[in-house]
Amino acid sequence: MNASLNFVTKLEVKYNMMGRVTISHNLGEDSTNVSNIFIDEYMQDANDAQIKIYLFLLRMMSANLPTSVSALADKFNHTEKDVIRALKYWEKKELITLEYDGSGNLTGIHMEDIVSPANSGRRKTDTVLRPVPPIHEVAAEDHVIKEVKKAPAKPKYSAAQLRAFKEEEGAGIVFLAEQYFGRPLTSTEALTLYYIHDELKFSDDLLDYLMQYCVDNHKADFRYVEKVAINWNQEGIKTPKQAHAEIYKHDPNILGIMKALGMENSPTEKEGNFISSWLGELGFSMDIIMEACDRTVMATQKNRLKYCDSILRSWHEKKASSREDIARLDADFTADLKKKRSKASVSSITDKIRSDESYIRPSGSQNRFNQFQQNTYDFAELEKQLLDN
Repeated sequence: MNASLNFVTKLEVKYNMMGRVTISHNLGEDSTNVSNIFIDEYMQDANDAQIKIYLFLLRMMSANLPTSVSALADKFNHTEKDVIRALKYWEKKELITLEYDGSGNLTGIHMEDIVSPANSGRRKTDTVLRPVPPIHEVAAEDHVIKEVKKAPAKPKYSAAQLRAFKEEEGAGIVFLAEQYFGRPLTSTEALTLYYIHDELKFSDDLLDYLMQYCVDNHKADFRYVEKVAINWNQEGIKTPKQAHAEIYKHDPNILGIMKALGMENSPTEKEGNFISSWLGELGFSMDIIMEACDRTVMATQKNRLKYCDSILRSWHEKKASSREDIARLDADFTADLKKKRSKASVSSITDKIRSDESYIRPSGSQNRFNQFQQNTYDFAELEKQLLDN
């Protein structure tokens, strides 16, 4: 095995008079092993995002825990494309091997034994880190790994250029940004907006939507704003409508709901808007929406979106927002149904009795031959009429 360094929660650093540093440790059981070869020969050439992603993969592997592209992106405030690029970087360095299905979707990550770049040949470890998500969440296999075009480089704008942007062409955008983020922008943040507007060719409407999207997702860091802008540029997104549709394709809640309804396709804009109304307009939690999905799947195989929508809107009208509220509605419905059935049964018997009074004879037994009104004749009167004629 390769020599390794324990990545621990506490390090004690001692300085001596000559400037050298002595490092001692207080090791606990909760630690992750990192190869010395990685530290000595691989770490120096990797960027911040790549190092974070690799170390976190080691952490997940050692704990035998699943992860996903979206989970890694959220963990380190990166975009999913940043995570994908980091994974591709380490695959190129032969420190990991990525597994794909027939459609090119990521299904597993092999963490490889680390050997010096000067040596060739390696063996795979027995551990595979699979991006399998919790129930109703979306895993990395939902994101197709593909090469993307390179974003335009960020120019070095002069102070005069920046001032002109803030006071003229970008005055409205800067004002909106300060309203969205609730503070004056720094020069670096204003430069980021200038870059997105000038180099990535974002319209004012698209920039407005971009900032709104980031704020709604509690991302106030302009590095994140820039990364999302670059991703949209690489995807060829030019309008808020296109951005809206792209967001739906990667929204874990929307994808989770569609999977729960047995819908495996990427959401269209109409489907995304439909489902978003359950979370936004109706204000339901994912737990309650999933309950409605379960009932829909058990009830029908067609028009499931509309059927599920009717369930949720019925609950909304009756102010049911928790499982306890839904259980109360179910109990009320069952009791009301029993009452109606009982009333209908009694009414049916009463109607039967009333209709039978017209043909039930006071005397004599009832059988299939005399259940109709019998005619009665006065034979003496008939005989008299015959004689008169």
